[in-house]
Amino acid sequence: MSWRNAFLDPAHSGGWALLYCQQHFLVDANGVLFPRDWIKRQELEILAEQGIGYFADDPVYLLQVPQSTHLDGASWQSLRQFMLQGEAETFRMLTYAAQIGTWYGQHRFCGSCGAPTRQLPGERAMRCDACESQHYPRLSPSMIVLVTRGDEILLARSPRFVAGVYSTLAGFVEPGESVEHCVAREVREEVGLEVRNLQYLGSQGWPFPHSLMLGFHAEYAGGEIVMQADEIEDARWFRVDDLPPLPAPRSIARYLIDLYVARRLGLPEPMLPA
Repeated sequence: MSWRNAFLDPAHSGGWALLYCQQHFLVDANGVLFPRDWIKRQELEILAEQGIGYFADDPVYLLQVPQSTHLDGASWQSLRQFMLQGEAETFRMLTYAAQIGTWYGQHRFCGSCGAPTRQLPGERAMRCDACESQHYPRLSPSMIVLVTRGDEILLARSPRFVAGVYSTLAGFVEPGESVEHCVAREVREEVGLEVRNLQYLGSQGWPFPHSLMLGFHAEYAGGEIVMQADEIEDARWFRVDDLPPLPAPRSIARYLIDLYVARRLGLPEPMLPA
């Protein structure tokens, strides 16, 4: 079943409802979509509602609720869990929903003058009538890069990672720099190496507010590994035929690793995660 985003008027009845709070969705044995008219009869506290699009041609509405919201047989599940375990089109729907929910929650008041805002009819924008500012959903680009040296790949681990897992390097693009400059800067800051011959390989919506991850391959150009304090717990070169525990298969980090390994070993190339 396919997903497409659209602006829908919450004044209309029917459709499906997603229940959302702080990067988490309520889910039961039937999934994340609840009959919207039925949800409205449950006397739940609904903080805001957005019509966000169509799933298999059925309208879908995002209902923002307190995290204390309880439905029999349902539990909260994080967006990251859906990315790693869920169906691809469902994750596309949920990552869009989470972005819209975050945008609405962060722009109920104007960031310029502090006055209350209102949503413009028929448009995904919050307007401040006091100073005439308008606030739209935003994305924060970040990069993720696999650095290679022939049959070796550079992998590192952060103290925040699952024990034993090594991954690629990543970081947010800073104001005024290109994504390519971000790749070189982050690699230099995190492990003290220089890179060359950057190749863009694909992107993935990441389960953090506003995040879009841009994936690159880069070749080693020089330097010795010097780990950034408090950011990198360990970093080393691994041969493509002798790798440590890796990130989850549906992450773009794993795709970058698997793609390079496949090319070096003559294996079928993996598909970019949706």
